[in-house]
Amino acid sequence: MAVSITVDYLGGLRCQATHGPSQTQIITDAPVDNHGKGESFSPTDLVATALAACMATVMNIKAQQKGYDITGMKVSVEKHMSADSPRRIVQLPITIEIPLPEDHPDRKVLEATALACPVHQSLHPDIEKPVTFVWNG
Repeated sequence: MAVSITVDYLGGLRCQATHGPSQTQIITDAPVDNHGKGESFSPTDLVATALAACMATVMNIKAQQKGYDITGMKVSVEKHMSADSPRRIVQLPITIEIPLPEDHPDRKVLEATALACPVHQSLHPDIEKPVTFVWNG
């Protein structure tokens, strides 16, 4: 299934993206360290955001399939850019806090599910993506 997304350049290094199916819109801005104002997510911020949201989503799908709720789970990600050229994402360390006990019987299943998310699988292998799972049950 294809999803159409349209991006309109607004000027001032800002873009407006429109999600075709829902018509939801987001604005991006270039980051301060790359000539922008940093007033919104940058395109590379959205890559980091997509990774965190994808991991959270697939883990929650798996939890629902297994009959339990992990509402309140938190995923944080840090985006690290290269110091050299070409400018690129070099590291996306992720911390996932799960509101379940460390000895939960589906711990390994949930961790494997996060690592198998489509965004994680789609990112270039040169991007470091260390994941820390924190079980807070």
